[in-house]
Amino acid sequence: MSKYRDDATALTNLVRPDQVHADLYTDPEIFELEQERLFARTWQYVGHASQVPKIGDFYTTDVAGQPLVMIRQADDSVCVLVNRCAHKGMTLLSARCGNTGKVVRCPYHAWTYRLDGALISMPLRAEYEYTGFARCEASKGLTRLASADHKGFVFARTAANGPSFETYAGDMLQVLDNLVDRAPGGEVEVSGGCIRSVIRCNWKMYLENVNDAVHAIATHESVVATASDLWDAQGDHNDMPIAVEQLLPFGIKLDLVRGMGVRVLPNGHSILGTKASLHSGYAALGGYEEALAVLHGADKAHRILSFAPQNAIVFPSLALKCSPQLLRVVRPVAVDCTIVEAWALSLKNAPEELLKRTLHYNRLVYSPMSPVAHDDIHVFESMQRSLRGRPNRWVSLHRLHEPTEYADADTDHSATSEILMRNQFRAWLRGMAETEAEPAFV
Repeated sequence: MSKYRDDATALTNLVRPDQVHADLYTDPEIFELEQERLFARTWQYVGHASQVPKIGDFYTTDVAGQPLVMIRQADDSVCVLVNRCAHKGMTLLSARCGNTGKVVRCPYHAWTYRLDGALISMPLRAEYEYTGFARCEASKGLTRLASADHKGFVFARTAANGPSFETYAGDMLQVLDNLVDRAPGGEVEVSGGCIRSVIRCNWKMYLENVNDAVHAIATHESVVATASDLWDAQGDHNDMPIAVEQLLPFGIKLDLVRGMGVRVLPNGHSILGTKASLHSGYAALGGYEEALAVLHGADKAHRILSFAPQNAIVFPSLALKCSPQLLRVVRPVAVDCTIVEAWALSLKNAPEELLKRTLHYNRLVYSPMSPVAHDDIHVFESMQRSLRGRPNRWVSLHRLHEPTEYADADTDHSATSEILMRNQFRAWLRGMAETEAEPAFV
């Protein structure tokens, strides 16, 4: 008998209101169940429509153990297919990105599909007659997933059943809208390459850390001290270097953390920094707010720019920054291995200095060679090793825990609270309690 697959109570016992069991990070069976249940039934970020601008353009990725391809169709819409030939399972598109032309052709036996996945032709077709082929799954062509394109942000759900994207995302759609509203030209696009890191830790460790405003005070102390020394040594304090501007805020004091404000939302989503964040003090860019005012009006433009959360999470795998304009995607690989993708976004008709700030932050903070990322990765991988130890098998999430903390969804909490992590595990437990999902056919 399987320890967790066949015993729902065993899973429930791993999550308490104020702590979680170490097996959530270390047990391979739990990881497999997460892939089959949690990640299959929730909406996963696949990519941005700007990555496939022309008909036939594609972008490939792996989501919850599924090889997927985002592709621009003949009607100019974007769909998401399983990147697997319906015949023998051959990977159809091996490159990360490119253009497949008017059709998708398998390199193994030359089965050919339309851009929407429908089977067009295959060699020796006459020899399939009277064999039952017309009634089998292969005859349906490629598996097309339920997908949603929200202002260029493309999500997919691999399970056949589940909530609509709008229902699942809820108020997080406003965060995506804010990213687009920041563009004077009304559009955003991916800019520069992806910073892709392989981290030897469980995916939940990374996602929890995204919501942990307290850790920077200790974990990144040496980074802040170095940046501070460099700034103090500079004689002219009228022009702060961009690296110093972006690193010094990591030395935020606890009183300021308490005032940042956090909000928990249904389905594990959350916003860290509803009132202020490490990014609130960036220097204004001449003409930028004025350009937004022309598009939205002065009051709305001010509200758009005033919302600069530290991190906003679309659970379970997407973290967004509205300023600087960045997104990180968490791609679980194994129980102790996670790929993290960091993408920069360019705002149409915005000042070039804004994109420079975004690209610089992406490299400075998320590159594996970054002093900031180096600190975090060391912590994640150390925790992954030590959580296999005994006798204490529980991870504390007690800070500012209150039994009634979810009573009012519109309440802002202190950013020192671990309510954001507790909210994630509430959603995790609901997702894991579901029966095993079947692949989605659209």
